[in-house]
Amino acid sequence: MDRWNWEQPDWPHFRWDASRLAEKERKFHNSGGVLIGTVGHLGSAHRESLYVECISGEAVTTSEIEGELLDRASVQSSLRRKLGLASDNRRVGPKEDGIAQLMLDLFANFLEPLSHETLHSWHRKLLPGRADVAVGEYRSGSEPMEIISGAIGKERVHFVAPPSATLPAETDRFLDWFNRTSWDGPEPLPALTRAGIAHLYFESIHPYEDGNGRIGRAIAEKALAQGLRHPTLTALSTTILARRKEYYRELELASKTTEITQWLAWFADVTLEAQQRTIQLADFLVGKSHLLDRLRGALNDRQEKALLRLLREGPDGFEGGLSAGNYATITGASPATATRDLADLVEKGALTRTGERRHARYFAALPSPEPIGFAALAAGSFAAQ
Repeated sequence: MDRWNWEQPDWPHFRWDASRLAEKERKFHNSGGVLIGTVGHLGSAHRESLYVECISGEAVTTSEIEGELLDRASVQSSLRRKLGLASDNRRVGPKEDGIAQLMLDLFANFLEPLSHETLHSWHRKLLPGRADVAVGEYRSGSEPMEIISGAIGKERVHFVAPPSATLPAETDRFLDWFNRTSWDGPEPLPALTRAGIAHLYFESIHPYEDGNGRIGRAIAEKALAQGLRHPTLTALSTTILARRKEYYRELELASKTTEITQWLAWFADVTLEAQQRTIQLADFLVGKSHLLDRLRGALNDRQEKALLRLLREGPDGFEGGLSAGNYATITGASPATATRDLADLVEKGALTRTGERRHARYFAALPSPEPIGFAALAAGSFAAQ
């Protein structure tokens, strides 16, 4: 009995119920237009911050999904240098620099066709200095490529990839499919559908000895960006990391069949959630910009330092809110001065307060996101067509 999708007689002709995805595809394009419009409202400095934040977030989390922990500050430093932005002088490790290069290439060249050389280039950036695996080339060994878990003697096989001898034909066929199904190809597919299939298809081939998951998610990001005709800032890996167990379970189930409606529906929901995360971050940066502009020159040095520190925490802020104790630690203020400064920040509309006395907690008083406006939304929606 056939066990894996690539052993099925109709491989790689996947089947799915398009009606289950139609509304999700519509939401993706509408939200994509909103995001493009929101980014257009950012000043250059905040737009750069959004790019660095989103790209570094994806770089770090796509690695963390596979159990590799990278230094986020180093990734951001590498990105800022490569983008020609102000950066610190910290030393950046080869792994952080490599993933930064991969993500920037993905961001800058999203409309380019996918090729063997693109994949090999990404692989070299992803695994710099690795001597234990073939880097920048497909696997060629005779041993089966298995994904297993469990103790020795009690292993559970989650997937077995196609034999390496079949990879030249399999990768040729995958690349041909990916480029044919692009928005400007002869057989275009909707963005979410294409990205979900692309990720599953690539993972099912599993052409490299290591790094397949990270490259597979990069391919999905490329498909999403091509679907919007705009560099995607979708926090896909960040959202997948929060659902890592589900992600592996759904991939395993989908690897046993060519009927993939369940996988595509799950992937679409995760992508829509990821898109909303990015819109939330963009809205936060717009609100942050407006707040700081309004308060320019109105705060003392302690207040400005504390507010900027609070805003660096992003949309979620300090867990549980900023306390008077936090404020004193950040600024070196005495308890009495901290209380006066915080009360003044609330009075000036810089912070909001919940609770009283020692239970008081403070949050950045960001303005509600402004409506993007018909013209900007139309422009964003047009770009997504």
